[in-house]
Amino acid sequence: MSSADNCVFCRIAAGQIPAQKLYEDDLVLAFHDIRPAAPVHFLLVPKRHVDSLASCTAADTPLLGHMLALAARLAADQGCANGFKTVINTGADGGQEVYHLHMHVLGGPRPWQGAIAIGATV
Repeated sequence: MSSADNCVFCRIAAGQIPAQKLYEDDLVLAFHDIRPAAPVHFLLVPKRHVDSLASCTAADTPLLGHMLALAARLAADQGCANGFKTVINTGADGGQEVYHLHMHVLGGPRPWQGAIAIGATV
């Protein structure tokens, strides 16, 4: 697990590491994935350090709802008229590589066909 001090997504949210931003507000940041697996592939991350979906509590419900609503809006803004896919890898067995909650949003003409998992080496 990472702490906020050495977390790459915390550093991106703080502006210490550059990212191609799509959206930002007080709670979350959305930016393009540096290794896109689809024509549209961006990440939504909370600005506050949260290790994973497994560490969320009922108090995080507003944040999670905000992230899901934004995923739909931003996917539409990126041209995903026929749908999109959301992925939240959770824990080691779930394929999580960066221990800061993040949602992958993928779109385009069925980009996930043939892929096993986001972040996994195929």
